[in-house]
Amino acid sequence: MSKNPKGDTNAVPVRLDKWLWAARFFKTRSIARDMVQSGKVQYNGQRSKPSKAVEIGATVVIPSGYDSKEVIVEQLSERRVSATLAQLMYSETDASIAQREKNAEARKLSAFHSPRPDSRPDKKQRRKIIQFKQQ
Repeated sequence: MSKNPKGDTNAVPVRLDKWLWAARFFKTRSIARDMVQSGKVQYNGQRSKPSKAVEIGATVVIPSGYDSKEVIVEQLSERRVSATLAQLMYSETDASIAQREKNAEARKLSAFHSPRPDSRPDKKQRRKIIQFKQQ
């Protein structure tokens, strides 16, 4: 299989791990490969291999911190490009955006209502707690 000299990326099949790296979802190809092999990345709703050929219009679910992004492949590329150009390679679904915003809001609310104190009470605070309990 020879590469197309004109740079027409639609004619050359692109591996899933290479596309994830080129679209800047992962910092290195080896991290992208490991995520696909471990089953954390889903291609069209199924677990796949890193060598799976990516097609335009396919849906890919990618873990991102506490959330996951569901994206639709718009363009293919084997080369890692700038972040602004990489964002044109995919489009995130509306349901995925809504779910991520909902999860972020829930995390923000739970951060303010933590049942645990930031640190253990010091000696003076312990004395006040004991005094309060004895009343």
